[in-house]
Amino acid sequence: MKNIKIILFLLSIFCFQKNNAQVWTPDNGDGTYTNPIIHADYSDPDVVRVGDDYYMTASSFNCIPGLPILHSKDLVNWKIISYALAKQPPFETYNSVQHGNGVWAPSINYHNNEFYIYYPDPDFGIYMIKAKKAEGPWSEPLLVKAGVGLIDPSPLWDTDGKAYLVHAFAGSRAQIKSLLVVCTMNPEGTVVNNDEVMVIDGHESEGTIEGPKFYKRNGYYYIFAPAGGVPTGWQTVLRSKNVFGPYEKKKVLEQGSTAINGPHQGAWVTTQTGEDWFFHFQDKGAYGRIVHLQPMKWVNDWPVMGEDFDKNGIGEPVTTYKKPNVGKKYPIEVPATSDEFNEPKLGLQWQWQANKQTNFGFPTSLGYLNLFCNTTTKNIFNAPNLLLQKFPAEEFTATTKLTFNARLNGESTGLIVMGLDYSYLNFKNENGKLYLNQKTGTFDKTVSETETKPVLIEQNTIYLRVKISKGAICSFSYSLDDKNYQTIGKDFTAKEGKWIGAKVGLFALGEIIKNDSGNVAVDWFRVTK
Repeated sequence: MKNIKIILFLLSIFCFQKNNAQVWTPDNGDGTYTNPIIHADYSDPDVVRVGDDYYMTASSFNCIPGLPILHSKDLVNWKIISYALAKQPPFETYNSVQHGNGVWAPSINYHNNEFYIYYPDPDFGIYMIKAKKAEGPWSEPLLVKAGVGLIDPSPLWDTDGKAYLVHAFAGSRAQIKSLLVVCTMNPEGTVVNNDEVMVIDGHESEGTIEGPKFYKRNGYYYIFAPAGGVPTGWQTVLRSKNVFGPYEKKKVLEQGSTAINGPHQGAWVTTQTGEDWFFHFQDKGAYGRIVHLQPMKWVNDWPVMGEDFDKNGIGEPVTTYKKPNVGKKYPIEVPATSDEFNEPKLGLQWQWQANKQTNFGFPTSLGYLNLFCNTTTKNIFNAPNLLLQKFPAEEFTATTKLTFNARLNGESTGLIVMGLDYSYLNFKNENGKLYLNQKTGTFDKTVSETETKPVLIEQNTIYLRVKISKGAICSFSYSLDDKNYQTIGKDFTAKEGKWIGAKVGLFALGEIIKNDSGNVAVDWFRVTK
């Protein structure tokens, strides 16, 4: 029986790698894993264990649906199972694109048989949502503490029934930063009181301290908090016997002698077998803030993360390591990328740039995704109806097949790589004829855009492709038969968006307001090596 289980496990790995060669796979299939465990922009990750299951959420900013929920059985293999935020309030704000605003660093907890997510909107305050199951349905967001510049909330329900919240401040809104406060809240977690107590001022040695996570262990209150800035920071841990302090502090994880910059901001998880692990991100520019997993242990009631390669008493990130012991072995899984659009629902990898409106488009039961050419904005940078997904690996190719049913002059569709700089293949209707070219733009307070000479395309079904190489170099091409691809335009170096990584996906736009726009039928979108 044991040999049969081993054979089945190896077969699952072989079949997965054969059918999903396009995917970044951290599981090495030999009992070890290689960081990052998710080579995609799941920034500010937080993780909770419930029984034998692990659930992750992350910042989503202005992308909707927001607050992705990922699931794992072994801390290494993850898949997207839902979103906790179907529509972002206030609706009148987030019905339009708000680059870099919206959902900042959230926390996910399990309390009294319910999941809780606290998330900050730096322009409005701290919200709470909850659910009986991680898959949902999730409650409507409740503003539990209004205020500008309140960020990075994390709750703690104490053993005596009292409840607390720790959070930080965004200097861009609050005019104060690099400090953490603890306040009380009602036991239900629905009201956070205005009785803040500052527990650390990080200006002297913990600059930009933020992103706290609140824990209790062995009589100590712990606040795990990143400091030092997103691409360059480290992980600090505070501890005290009193919830309001005073707190001692210790640096527990840093880049050190490794190539992993800014290893900080994440979650401590204890497995069902008693092992401790720490999740954090690494800022990788256009690829976003990708997710790493570090071994962790406790020494003298302080956490020790990673390995101390340079022997200075501070942990450093590991690259390849033995997988967590969760009592069993599980098949390889990764977050979704390709979508055949054969189901009457979108794949969970897709997000819009703002709250979805009815006239953006629909999944169908007809074997394709239907997008409408809506007049939404004067420039594509601020178009809410871009349908995008995260870069899933350092190198990959995205190809899509679409059929363009233009009705009005100036309507366009195509394939886009989106960030503060962006580039896209623009398939456009000009006076009844279809043309294809590359457009490239940049955002620096205003949008400026250049384009190549259009090529006449004498059919309305086309295959569009972008190949992403190391360094986020994007090369575009197209085909009329999915066999012979022709290069178009110039190579483009992708750039991160506002607090998010670059994304790739689809669009359908128009220039004329009328009561029946054209549409594009997207047959499939495939991500391969």
